[in-house]
Amino acid sequence: MALPLISTLEQLAHKGSLRQLDYQFARFIYAQSNDEALAFISGVVSSELGKGHVCLPLFDGEGQAVDLASKLGLFGDGAMALNLLLVGVDWIKLLESSPWVAKSAQALPLVFDGERLYLHRYWHYEVTLAERLNSFGTPMILKPAEQQKLTELLNHLFARNYRYLYESIENSPSLTAVQRQQLVCDHLDVVAEEQIDWPAIDQKLAEVRTIEQLSVLDELVPQAACVNWQKVAAAVALTRQFAVISGGPGTGKTTTVTKLLAALIEQAKQSGDVPTIKLVAPTGKAAARLTESIGKAISQLPVDPKLKEAIPTDASTLHRLLGALPNSAEFRHNQNNPLHLDILVVDEASMVDLPMMYKLVDALPKHARLILLGDKDQLASVEAGAVLGDICSFHQFGYGSAQAQQISQLTGYQTLAHSHHNAATIADSLCMLQKSYRFDARSGIGQLAKAINAGSAQQVDWVWQKEFADIAKFPIDSQHYSQMVQSLVSEYRVYLKRIEQTLTDPETGKLETTKQMAKAALDAFSRCRLLCAIREGDFGVSGLNQRIERALLNRKLIQVQDELWYHGRPVMVTRNDHALGLYNGDIGLCIRDEQEGKLKVFFELPDGSVKAVLPSRVPEHETAYAMTIHKSQGSEFEHTLMILPPDFTPILTRELIYTGITRAKKRLSLYIDERVMKRGIRVQTERASGLIKRLSE
Repeated sequence: MALPLISTLEQLAHKGSLRQLDYQFARFIYAQSNDEALAFISGVVSSELGKGHVCLPLFDGEGQAVDLASKLGLFGDGAMALNLLLVGVDWIKLLESSPWVAKSAQALPLVFDGERLYLHRYWHYEVTLAERLNSFGTPMILKPAEQQKLTELLNHLFARNYRYLYESIENSPSLTAVQRQQLVCDHLDVVAEEQIDWPAIDQKLAEVRTIEQLSVLDELVPQAACVNWQKVAAAVALTRQFAVISGGPGTGKTTTVTKLLAALIEQAKQSGDVPTIKLVAPTGKAAARLTESIGKAISQLPVDPKLKEAIPTDASTLHRLLGALPNSAEFRHNQNNPLHLDILVVDEASMVDLPMMYKLVDALPKHARLILLGDKDQLASVEAGAVLGDICSFHQFGYGSAQAQQISQLTGYQTLAHSHHNAATIADSLCMLQKSYRFDARSGIGQLAKAINAGSAQQVDWVWQKEFADIAKFPIDSQHYSQMVQSLVSEYRVYLKRIEQTLTDPETGKLETTKQMAKAALDAFSRCRLLCAIREGDFGVSGLNQRIERALLNRKLIQVQDELWYHGRPVMVTRNDHALGLYNGDIGLCIRDEQEGKLKVFFELPDGSVKAVLPSRVPEHETAYAMTIHKSQGSEFEHTLMILPPDFTPILTRELIYTGITRAKKRLSLYIDERVMKRGIRVQTERASGLIKRLSE
């Protein structure tokens, strides 16, 4: 008997527009239920999961039935043919009456909650995660003495630094009164200008000859008229078991959390406790960056050396923390074997997918504090869900009145807006950092990122008109394409020359080891990278890796003799290998170990050490002169080059372009068709899930 709906899925799978996994799942459901319509929609749910959606909503935002044809990429005649097959199917009645669809926690393949259809496992992840996050909602009640001590500590940790304001005034002696006022507002985070006596301030500024003299602003610009969002974030985390600190590049997430950890340690000491703190990130590269950033931030903390020593600096990956089990999707630590910690900080949380966030929260002991750091505007996780984005959507509601009052008491700020009245809502656990300390008004990278995040083509044009020195754009014609490849040859020459040198340690007089040389080469390699939006073709990772390799070969910077592995080859791991301790996204360099006379691949681990692996043992990998923007998350490069395809593709979204641009620290070179980029920034990624609704309950 012909089964036209199943045949439609089979044809789509044959064309490659549907995964074989989705088609086979539909066949499995049909074999169990003998219901073709149920099997068909099961295949659609599975397909949506592969695109990052946790579920299949049966209605759009306006209450209209979802267009299943468009979900499968069918339009025109194909969509019409499918819709004719679906005429008369009452999905609600079908799903509510089917013995193969659960309404709650029954052990069935599918779950329908009245609005959305889930694969059972993902429904369980979402519901359980929401329940646990909501359970964190009870605020911590601070005793008056404890609050007073924390207020004093926050004032000390986030004390005003007048050096930058002084330098700005000194470097621009011809400033007008209005310009001086703007500088004070920018540097001291003034939000209530009407509360300040500006003539008195301007008179004092005219008399200033030393930085110390600016301390008069402590009284003239009261805390009540300002808001330092880093200080607010610390206050939020001190009063909640769960906190999210989100912000764009350079907003000081790591600096904030380092000061926060100092405050949390002091808070615990008042109860006679010494908290166990763990730092984690989704990838080895992100963990290494967190380790480095925390170390730098600790050195600048204005606190007792003993308190500095109590703050951990070594970050690990999520997989390493949870205890990955070989050949298993499960971990050693879970609800029945919780982690041994009191405070967990997760950096780059936008990269954490729903299953991993569930497993992480499931493994937390009941008393533990959880602090998520990340940029809510970056790309969502590669796998299903957009957990950080869903959580941060509650920021629009502001703080509850009780939370706003408590933060004001801790910080001295009186201008925090609040609009909801439910003090237990997850909105009380959020803080969005809004001021970039990396990119000032002279920075094109920061301005361009801001314009793209706003989805404004007009703002993007304005940024280019300003001719910032740190950003450049080029058309993607053959001339500039070749220029880009040669630019990368010049950049990569640095690390390739370094692996030919064995330097002498100036302190010991000994020759450096291969590992020491590899560490220096990995640092040099990480200064520059080409980011691509797509994988295949001349504008994708695979094509450009070949072009760059060929150009390096022509310049005799590398030697390839019909072998995959060669001295200087950079690789990126694409699949986790828990036994080796190497994970998806880790970068390694193939270097000849002169002492042993063989090639080895050297990887920098999150703690800064270097691990050597024989090429034959390296997990699934790819050459990494160029990498996708997705894979670049958690990394930063002094010089970032980014190329977009000349024709628009649905993969080009605002989040993708923003993420690529914000990988740049000092220089950004874009190779783009401007019309394609502008079209891309108008497209926002939306991932279907029920997490927002469940967190609202």
